[in-house]
Amino acid sequence: MDRELRRRFNEAFTPDLYARMQADLAAATGCEPAFRLAESPLFLPADLRARCETAACEIVDAVSRPDLIARLRRFIPEDRWVPGDEELPTISLVDLAIVRGASGALEPRLIEMQGFPSLHAFTLVQFDVWSRVLASMPGMPPRWSAFFGGLDRDGYLRLLRRAIVGDGDPSEVVLVDLDPPTQKTAIDFDATRQLLGVDAVCLTALELDRASRRLFRRVDGKRVPVRRIYNRIVFDEIDKKGVRFPFDLRERVDVQWSPHPNWYWTWSKAVLPFLDHPAVPRARLVSEIGALPPDLSRYVLKPLFSFAGTGVKVNVTDKDVAAIAPAERGLWILQEKIDYEPALEAADGGGVKAEIRMMFFRDPAEPRPRLAFNLVRLSRGAMLGVDFNKDFTWVGSSLAMWPLPPSSERTERSLP
Repeated sequence: MDRELRRRFNEAFTPDLYARMQADLAAATGCEPAFRLAESPLFLPADLRARCETAACEIVDAVSRPDLIARLRRFIPEDRWVPGDEELPTISLVDLAIVRGASGALEPRLIEMQGFPSLHAFTLVQFDVWSRVLASMPGMPPRWSAFFGGLDRDGYLRLLRRAIVGDGDPSEVVLVDLDPPTQKTAIDFDATRQLLGVDAVCLTALELDRASRRLFRRVDGKRVPVRRIYNRIVFDEIDKKGVRFPFDLRERVDVQWSPHPNWYWTWSKAVLPFLDHPAVPRARLVSEIGALPPDLSRYVLKPLFSFAGTGVKVNVTDKDVAAIAPAERGLWILQEKIDYEPALEAADGGGVKAEIRMMFFRDPAEPRPRLAFNLVRLSRGAMLGVDFNKDFTWVGSSLAMWPLPPSSERTERSLP
């Protein structure tokens, strides 16, 4: 990564600095995160930043083709199809692994896409905190960015508000998940309320008025209309817990979604076999594979629809593939393995692997998604998930940052 910034940071790093960052973040959000915070941002140099930006934008352009979207709609389960989806999602994500390319340079590789939200509000608070911490460190630049497309903090927040709230009243917009206070992402829900005025509501608390086909929630005993849903519903969690929706998803209900649930199925790992791009590893649906590759050690086996890496097989065997029921083979892919480069040098001297989540947002009044922000997951385990990094330091939640030039007039404001 940026070797000079990394050297300065590592020389100035202390356990007390890490503890201060954690305390500042908890104070800014009002709660403790339920996941590990990494000890450092990822300092992304201009050349690698440009490669990541170009790859992510080209991939989003490729999957935005109407003919491909029409083909991907077949992955929406019949009992999960929701009417009224938009032409393109209001929120989408491109996850890029950092690898060492054939030329020796660091390059991005696509892990997966998601037509689903992430920690958009929490990561903005994390940016605020890290910006202050970095500015206080000897030898580090005073001002920082983590935004793309010419955006600054205020511009990102405006775009985030437009994507989630639209033209509506925030009191009539709800973040919907299953039992939000118990979710690992609850800290992001709190930050969303602080930044946008949008409350988190359990799916089961929504009420449908059958006559008007409108949704409501209860606030201090009063019915309040729900006109827009910030959709955080993870369907495999709903199925696992046997939770029922308070309305039939297939019926028309007078509510707007952001993003619409159909994108959970279409812009997902399902797109990988349909992409041809230098940053995209080769992937095939298991249902379309004849003879298996002779060397399965170069592949991973993934279910198309799982959350946080559930079900992924890193060390694939013939038995793993054979165990997939014939009727389910169209819902699994065999993908070329990606070798993450441990390119971030931690203060303890070890290397750390990085995955950058490129966050796209679409203003409902605009035709195309816009790359705006990022978050990073750092890992020393076999995979990026929490379960694979329990015994390591310098891993967990972070973001990619880079210094603003001295001439910049931008100012970064923290949470009120």
